[in-house]
Amino acid sequence: MYSAWPCPRVTGGTVEEMMLGFDQARELRLLVIAPLFDEANKFRRQTLEIMRRLDAEGIDSFLPDLPGCNESSTPLTEQSLATWRSAAMAAAKHIRATHCFAIRSGCWLAPPAVPGWLYAPAKPKQVLRGMVRARTLAAREAGREETAETLMAEARIAGIELSGWQLGHKLVRELEAGEFAPAETHILIEQAVISGAPLWLRAEPDEDAAQADALAGVVANGMLGA
Repeated sequence: MYSAWPCPRVTGGTVEEMMLGFDQARELRLLVIAPLFDEANKFRRQTLEIMRRLDAEGIDSFLPDLPGCNESSTPLTEQSLATWRSAAMAAAKHIRATHCFAIRSGCWLAPPAVPGWLYAPAKPKQVLRGMVRARTLAAREAGREETAETLMAEARIAGIELSGWQLGHKLVRELEAGEFAPAETHILIEQAVISGAPLWLRAEPDEDAAQADALAGVVANGMLGA
């Protein structure tokens, strides 16, 4: 179920990263791109449940670790949206992906050349703003005074730690300025279609069988031509 894949390095060459996969060498092969940052933890179990359901439908699926994330030994501070997009494309080529499925902030990285689905895309600015707000609230509870303006001024130059993630200054600037628009090859899946309370709004990591069924159903029907 776990394997290694050759991920491109920022400095050139490749480094092995981990990949979770349901691989029976079937014709339909799906690249799954998980959310970034805190939502990666909230969706970890749910993503696996979606992949299990797709496996039962006869679809191979693969969830790669991106550089700086999960079990990766590559420094997160070296990463940017550009390096992650390059990694996602490399992973798609490695698994010979016929389609892709991205979740929340993972939608920013979906390869335009690979058709697929984007589930409830997040906005880069809002994700960054939420992480900065969480830090200022934590500082206030600890008796320190931090402002979003001061933190961002420093982050644009030297990077910043937010919610346990050490972001480099290039990634901070990308998130702050980033606008997201889906490629014409990608289909949006809104939460209203799935129904139920979004997992990203829950306080702790969770899973939802009904939502996993619904998401897997949309993707499977599209891939199988139903």
